[in-house]
Amino acid sequence: MLRLLPTIKSRASHTLRGFASYPDIESIPVPQSTFTRDKHTEGPISPSMVTESPGPKSLSHFKELAAVQECSSVHFFCDYSSSYGNYVVDADGNRLLDVFSQIASLPLGYNHPSITSALSSPEARVILANRPALGVLPNKDWPSKLDFVLREMSPPPHGEDWDITTMACGSTANENAYKAAFIKYMDTHRDGAPPTQEDLNSSMLNAAPGCPHLSILSFSGAFHGRTFGCLSTTRSKPIHKLDVPHFDWPMAQFPNLKYPLKRFEEDNEAEEASCLAEVEKLLKDSAGGVLSTKIAGMIIEPIQAEGGDNHASADYFCKLRALAKKYNVTFIVDEVQTGLGATGKMWAHEHWDLEDAPDIVTFAKKAQIAGYFSSKNMRPKEGYRIFNTWMGDPAKMLMLETILREYKKNNLVENARITGGYIKECLHALQKKHQGIIGRVRGLGTFIAVTVYNTSTRDKIIYNMRQKGVEMGACGAFSIRLRPSMMFTPEHAAEFLRIFDEALAEVDVVGECESWDGDWDGVEPRNLINTVTGEQGEFHPISDSTDGIAIAGEYLENMDEEIEEKAI
Repeated sequence: MLRLLPTIKSRASHTLRGFASYPDIESIPVPQSTFTRDKHTEGPISPSMVTESPGPKSLSHFKELAAVQECSSVHFFCDYSSSYGNYVVDADGNRLLDVFSQIASLPLGYNHPSITSALSSPEARVILANRPALGVLPNKDWPSKLDFVLREMSPPPHGEDWDITTMACGSTANENAYKAAFIKYMDTHRDGAPPTQEDLNSSMLNAAPGCPHLSILSFSGAFHGRTFGCLSTTRSKPIHKLDVPHFDWPMAQFPNLKYPLKRFEEDNEAEEASCLAEVEKLLKDSAGGVLSTKIAGMIIEPIQAEGGDNHASADYFCKLRALAKKYNVTFIVDEVQTGLGATGKMWAHEHWDLEDAPDIVTFAKKAQIAGYFSSKNMRPKEGYRIFNTWMGDPAKMLMLETILREYKKNNLVENARITGGYIKECLHALQKKHQGIIGRVRGLGTFIAVTVYNTSTRDKIIYNMRQKGVEMGACGAFSIRLRPSMMFTPEHAAEFLRIFDEALAEVDVVGECESWDGDWDGVEPRNLINTVTGEQGEFHPISDSTDGIAIAGEYLENMDEEIEEKAI
């Protein structure tokens, strides 16, 4: 069943409190991208909407899909053969500017000619027709392909200091990184000796000593995946974890920074120090036997994406890495969403300038293939310990090779830095213009988010942006996240910002502020409607945030009739 949100008709007003004037985003110079637009990126720069989104054809497909599975997370149905560059075309022929890029996983946009060419090559046909079980029967060119990836995208220090293990998705990358941390911990515990017969026998009973009481330390707001180990370290939304048993693993608080950062510098330093002290106490308690488990590793995202685009300082991460080293705990950096250039560096953790590299760096999404880089001392001594049938996919590796060559050819990481800087400058201007509606503009490169006054307003903005021809996503309870492709130029950004300005000017704010911090500065937003029942409006599907959907519950009773009517 689709989840629906009421559309509130606009009472747009340009009367602002707290700012007599504000910069016009049209006066901010649009910088040049690092590459010249070609046949793939040229063409109309504006979206084109011929129906509502989702339109009648998408709603009909919703009904078909709902007959066989739960599908309330679907935004609309796509016509991928007609999509190109930064534009996704839906089943109804609407062309939307995509700043979500398949949840941050489409680095070159839609139907990039280098990707379509690679996938139609003789090499692609062979590996698609004969998908190898890479752990036992890899193709003869597999070592050279891994060597290419190590040379082109391994984290610093580059090249031979890393092993690489390939997997299918972000969850399996993280899950097997946890296993590697546990295996390393027990190998150290046994002083490198092989397991005993008791270890082997007890492992078949899921009992110690063969199955030891070990854990991975994670952080509030984290998202690391949906397999059992990963879900035990995921702390972003209750709906991800509800009704599923979990490992009893420890959690530390991730810093909750106040914005603007400069104004709250002392508060934020104290917040990070408090969070680091909590981590050290947990590590001490683990080493001293106070905890029920021994902490073998900790995992951290450079930016907590699903959890709300939560940031911390480079100093915090450097000190966290030092604590992991001090207590001999494997330090895992989850770069599934932040990796491959969106932050203006190939790896987001490069912004930290670490003295000691992470022990493990996981990746997926933009890489198409998933996996992790690990230090040489993390390699298990025996085969089949980190293993599955496919161990990745050579077709996806072919795509990754192509992507990395395009990155180098067009300097796309630098393009993300330039484009992101322009977007942030304009969003700061829009924050002042639409005072009290959005705040906490934050991000690195094009990996950017803003916080909205409350959840219902956030969800309405996302829905209304979709009607104006922009596909975007939510994160956390109150934030909007931008995840455009690496081919997203300042020119595309200018079009997005123009439409975003329109949507912010038109939205009415319903209810109380749920996300206050220093950016609101005590200013109430314009167009405040005190009760949602004042204007019920129409019902429309929205699926970006489970947290935001609950407020629309009283409006759901006529949902099925509405879908049937629109699908005809």
